Amino acid sequence: MTHSTRMGEDIAAVRERDPAARTHLEVALTAPGVHAIWWHRIAAWFWRWEWFLIARVISNIARTLTGIEIHPGARLGRRVVIDHGMGVVIGETATVGDDCLIYHGVTLGGKVAQAREETNGRRHPSVGNGVMIGAGATLLGPITIGDGAAVGALSVVLKDVPAGALAVGIPAKITKRTKRT
Repeated sequence: MTHSTRMGEDIAAVRERDPAARTHLEVALTAPGVHAIWWHRIAAWFWRWEWFLIARVISNIARTLTGIEIHPGARLGRRVVIDHGMGVVIGETATVGDDCLIYHGVTLGGKVAQAREETNGRRHPSVGNGVMIGAGATLLGPITIGDGAAVGALSVVLKDVPAGALAVGIPAKITKRTKRT
């Protein structure tokens, strides 16, 4: 897949999920979530080639410009939308699946309490496909958020969330997610 195809896919994903996004050009020029993802792809390329310093410099420039911090070691799927974005932090070993929606103030943070060998080196959450994470939510440690799950705004998630479930509260409790009609 070419870079321009991925960029077009990113813009289309924002247009589909954000009713305030009026045109593709407006999204391309003004959406900080899209810009952060584009910068992340550049930084991640350097990270994979073990040019760690340049990768971290690029990610810091992106954070300064967008207010969104994505570690170059994090792995993001396709069509991820970071809506409004300010204050989003995605840690080094975090993974985010395809078609996820992340609102402002979300943290996918690490926890070092567990031994690295117990978690295969993971310290950050793994988020499945089609997950929605509400504003201000904090997900900590090597937990897994299943496909199609949702995390409510301001929730603190410390344990796995099964596919299709809703996690709400501090600490988050799992409830059954109801489909909106």
